[in-house]
Amino acid sequence: MTSPSAKFDLTGRVALVTGASSGLGWRFAEQLAAAGAKVVAGARRLDRLQDLAKAVKAAGGALEPVELDVTSEASIQAAYDTAERVFGTVDIVIANAGLNAEGPALELANDALAQLLSVNVQGVYLTAREAARRLIAAEHPERGRIILVGSVGSLKPLPGLTAYSLSKAAVAMMGKGLAREWARWGVTVNTICPGWIATELNSDWLAGEAGQKLVKTFPRRRVMPAEGLDDMVLFLASDASASVTGGVFSIDEGQAL
Repeated sequence: MTSPSAKFDLTGRVALVTGASSGLGWRFAEQLAAAGAKVVAGARRLDRLQDLAKAVKAAGGALEPVELDVTSEASIQAAYDTAERVFGTVDIVIANAGLNAEGPALELANDALAQLLSVNVQGVYLTAREAARRLIAAEHPERGRIILVGSVGSLKPLPGLTAYSLSKAAVAMMGKGLAREWARWGVTVNTICPGWIATELNSDWLAGEAGQKLVKTFPRRRVMPAEGLDDMVLFLASDASASVTGGVFSIDEGQAL
């Protein structure tokens, strides 16, 4: 009988994480490496990825940094090419790269909206599609685990963040559609929807008056700790989740309620 801990062992697996130069992407890369996966960490800020690589290697893991712009299909393909050259076929993907565009719909500039959708929707789509293409052409596509990163905004509109919320709602539906398309090959696609977590992009705002007012509306009256995502991410990346696909998982301490 396989022990529960062995099911979450990612030894021999190859993972690609987008948006890995900070925040949740950085943590996802560290957690996958700690579980035994060889990780390719992609983002536009290569200098930050070099720091991540040093940290992971110091802890005994394997991580290859790669400059990656998810709005460019050529850049995405190049990242997968690097992964295959260095580690082998990518069988775990966390499509995490994303950005925000603050402002009410009546004021949001068209260019800002276009950039938001290019990264948050098209970038996720292209990242997942390239992974599936290569997995289906590989020997064991059934080991493919694709994890899309949504948001509490996937499940309810966030005040003043309609564009961001609609982009994350699109990610959740995308995950369901891709899961249905690729189920015949055993490639799973699931979406995680984290609640508000303090990162370098939002920590100052959350600590301010407006942020604290928002936090007081949360059921647990606090910002969610990043480690609250760890177990679900490792589960969805592992063999233990072979029968789970098309799921949209709210991991938010009830913030979407």
